[in-house]
Amino acid sequence: MTYAIETLNLVRVFGDLVAVDNLNLKVAAGTFFGFLGPNGAGKSTTIKMLCGLLKSTSGSASILGYDIEKQAEEAKKRIGVVPEELALFDRLTGAEYLTFVGRMYGMRKEVIRTRTEELLELMALHDDRKKLIVDYSLGMKKKLTLSAALIHDPQVLFLDEPFEGIDAIASRMIKDILKSLLQRGVTIFLTSHILEIVERLCSDVAIIHKSKLIAHGTLEELQSGIALKEHAESNRTMTLEEIFINLVGTDEIHKRTLSWLE
Repeated sequence: MTYAIETLNLVRVFGDLVAVDNLNLKVAAGTFFGFLGPNGAGKSTTIKMLCGLLKSTSGSASILGYDIEKQAEEAKKRIGVVPEELALFDRLTGAEYLTFVGRMYGMRKEVIRTRTEELLELMALHDDRKKLIVDYSLGMKKKLTLSAALIHDPQVLFLDEPFEGIDAIASRMIKDILKSLLQRGVTIFLTSHILEIVERLCSDVAIIHKSKLIAHGTLEELQSGIALKEHAESNRTMTLEEIFINLVGTDEIHKRTLSWLE
């Protein structure tokens, strides 16, 4: 079976810091996959390696069977990326930026023109098509970045905190678009600290903590794998937040308090 995303003993080291430690993931095509972890766990580093933006120290990663380092061009043709740190050209308009991205992917001019208009209309950016990106709000920049990630019709989409800092309307719009992509068989790899969104959207979840993968499976599999006495007695299904805290944060929560609240 060829997986949409697969890693084998993937490692990234920065000096004395092991940011990602022997990561083994298999993500089936057409999956909405949530990749979770506390700040500094290694999520963004993993995405950068999967997208070919950062070379691994050892191990390997592939996109739809293409090695991201040895077959970088073939792999990158098939992916779209919405990074946490938006890298946009502020002195271009939204339409100019999408045209630039389309040309970088080698798309025909007429296709770029048609898709640019459709994307700007869908993202409610058409009325601001002549506005410079430097004058965009954060929500507008997020939607433009998503447009750039979609213009070449990718088979795998990487989203690093796409809902952070945007309003409810933009958030709902992005979620609706992602559901449509999923229906077309696109594989979506999402990182987000908003666990309620991950729980609603994702069918499969992996959790990384202190650079190591500590859980990987469907939400139902993670729920059945964590037996807490109070939940067994109440027969209540655990939320993703409860699973996450149980796996990575229980000790930290109990240890931290304010002196005047003791």
